[in-house]
This record gives sequence, C-alpha cells and structure tokens, in this order.
Amino acid sequence: MADLINPSPIVHQRKETRRPQRELSDGEEREPIDALEVFEHIRDITDPEHPYTLEQLSVVSEEAIQVDDAAGTVQVQFTPTVEHCSMATLIGLCIRVKLLRALPPRFKADILLAPGSHASEAAVNKQLADKERVAAALENPNLLQMVDRCLGAGP
Repeated sequence: MADLINPSPIVHQRKETRRPQRELSDGEEREPIDALEVFEHIRDITDPEHPYTLEQLSVVSEEAIQVDDAAGTVQVQFTPTVEHCSMATLIGLCIRVKLLRALPPRFKADILLAPGSHASEAAVNKQLADKERVAAALENPNLLQMVDRCLGAGP
C-alpha cells in the first residue's frame, strides 16, 4: 500500500479473556449481554490499512465499551492509531455493522471516537451517528466490500 497513514503502528498481543461461569437466576431467560461479549464481537475486525486487528492496534478495548442490557444500549469508544486517521469513519462503520449483525435487534449501538483521539472528532462522530448516512454508505457496493473485508466476510 502506498502512503500509509501510519506506516509503523504499535502492535499489541491479543488479550486473554475468560468469561466466568454463572447460573441464570430465577426469572432470567437469557444471560445478559455485557462489555466482554461486545468486545469479543469486535476485537478481530481487521484494520482497513494494516493486516492487524483493531485489538492488536489498541483501537478497541473492553474498557471502552459500556452496555446496559436492560435498556438495550451499547456504547463503543474507539481510538485510531493516529490523530489524523482518514480511516476513522470506516473503522467506526465496521464496528457498527459488526454489532448490527451480531447483537439482537433490541440493541441500539452508539459508536464514538474516544474524546481527544482524532483531529475531526465531532465530524466523525456526527457521521457515525447519522442513520441515513450509515444506510447510504452501506448501499455503496465498494464501501460495503471494504467493510466486509475488514469483518472477514468478503474477498
């Protein structure tokens, strides 16, 4: 790839995760979704520019995920590897699509840049929160192919 935005990213090891075994309590029909489960869904998304995962590049972490199972809300904050990353919107779109495909439809996901992590933070967050822009982006076959490639679902 010519002119990489971040030609030498720092690559971290995959974090060991363990889900504690727990019994369903009286009245519970299902195990609630938590930050670890959401992290497990998004950790292996491939960066659009490098052959590494978002976890390996520390773009996503379990600590930056908030879940309210009862309210059906998820918030993911992600941190691009550089402040001027032109792929930030695409990364956020990949996270959104992965969660749309993986979580039950009762969940609403908010995908945001971590505060102070990007030069155009407000503009990127606005794009990622705009349902019409997201839907239009996913109607673009070239963009959808890029998303699917990052999610490991395409060529």
